[in-house]
Amino acid sequence: MSSTQPEPPRQHASTSPAQPQLPEPSHAERVRTLLALASVATLSTVSRKHPGFPFGSLMPFALDAAGCPLFLISNMAMHTQNLKADPRCSLFVAQSAADGDPLGAARATLIGRAEPVPADNLPSAREAYLARHENSRYWVDFADFSFFRLAPIDLYYVGGFGVMGWVEQTDYTHAAPDPLAEAAPAILAHINADHVDAMILLARTHAQLDATEATMTSVDRLGFTLRLKTSDGMKGPRINFPREVTTPQDTRKMLVEMVQQAKAAHPSEA
Repeated sequence: MSSTQPEPPRQHASTSPAQPQLPEPSHAERVRTLLALASVATLSTVSRKHPGFPFGSLMPFALDAAGCPLFLISNMAMHTQNLKADPRCSLFVAQSAADGDPLGAARATLIGRAEPVPADNLPSAREAYLARHENSRYWVDFADFSFFRLAPIDLYYVGGFGVMGWVEQTDYTHAAPDPLAEAAPAILAHINADHVDAMILLARTHAQLDATEATMTSVDRLGFTLRLKTSDGMKGPRINFPREVTTPQDTRKMLVEMVQQAKAAHPSEA
């Protein structure tokens, strides 16, 4: 699993013996997860017609084994002509805003150079791209289409309000997508539909926050984030799992265990 940023562990209130808290996923892991889930982004190239100005294009993409974005682009496209003249570009990838607030959603910008995929790597690039964009099979072999690969030199991540930072290219390359990434939407939907009271209890036990409403906004192998309505306004605490989880089944068992422990600590709310 990928490395994590050197951050001090978060401390939560608990009546049980102290346990070591796992750190949050690093920005590198979060970016790698975001790109693994997305399939369309905004590519900005350097304009040939207006030198020095960025030219934005909607860009379907896939990832190679190193997490580098792959594009299947036509020679007639303006962005292709721009890249052939100057390979410098950026790719902006954004998470869908589930609650309707785009500024609260995760997004990342990759800065680098996009150049034609070498002949030796074309078979693997083709396979990776078609696995994500099956419809492209109809034109993938057209003579005027070719594969380009964006090799990042730097990345910038924004995880919502107050969560942002640069990500080293080597850290991104060695990171892996979160194992719960594909299952997270279903986990969130289930928790928010059927277990709001349990999240309010966990918020009191682990974040020392009294809430009247609670929504789980994200979940990963190391923990989850809540959006709470409290008497002091909206809060967004992060609550770590006592142990790492890797599957939806593990996540369910972990949440049940945490709720049981919280009820034992607050018997009047059981």
